[in-house]
Amino acid sequence: MKTEDLITLIAQDARRPVNLTVVLSGAVAAGALVSGLAFFLTLGFRHDIGQAVETVRFGFKFVVTLSLFAAALSLTGPAIRPGRDIGGRRWLLLIAPVLLLAATAVELSVTPSDVWLDELVGHNALHCLTIIPALSAFPGIFLFLAMGQGAPENPGLAGALAGLVSVGIAATLYATNCFDDSPLFVATWYPLATLIVVTIGYFAGKRFLRW
Repeated sequence: MKTEDLITLIAQDARRPVNLTVVLSGAVAAGALVSGLAFFLTLGFRHDIGQAVETVRFGFKFVVTLSLFAAALSLTGPAIRPGRDIGGRRWLLLIAPVLLLAATAVELSVTPSDVWLDELVGHNALHCLTIIPALSAFPGIFLFLAMGQGAPENPGLAGALAGLVSVGIAATLYATNCFDDSPLFVATWYPLATLIVVTIGYFAGKRFLRW
């Protein structure tokens, strides 16, 4: 292509630049709304939520899920902008795991060892491993559409971050239905569900977020 032709094509491209912050915010809001509707149409709150909200263990679940959501979301924007390095801010993703480990250590220290296995296994492990990934699909789709407007240098990482944001939304919703409030349960099954979504997000990102 001649230089003159290239200049002509650039001059003819009058498209307004995309505001990635607005696009990502809209995708998160839309994904959360659709996921929330699906949740309330199929599951809804646990029947004893009025009493559960008064307990520390129930509330702690949301500290973890929302910490994960906020940390992943703060990295999503830079991940789809060329030349933006998120290396120094990756430590934010450690907040939720550190909180979980600390809570688990506390529970182990105050709970008799003969009930540890029961607390860990709980009653909703299979639900956790299926419902969280299922609810993550809705925000994940919207996020992938939005992130496609950017230019991620590492598509796999961008897809994994989209998965983490989606899990943050899905796990927050699911936590209002789940009767297992033990940190031992949360530290075991929520991360496993997260791993499923992040793995899918990573490989989907490598396939669909390339540019």
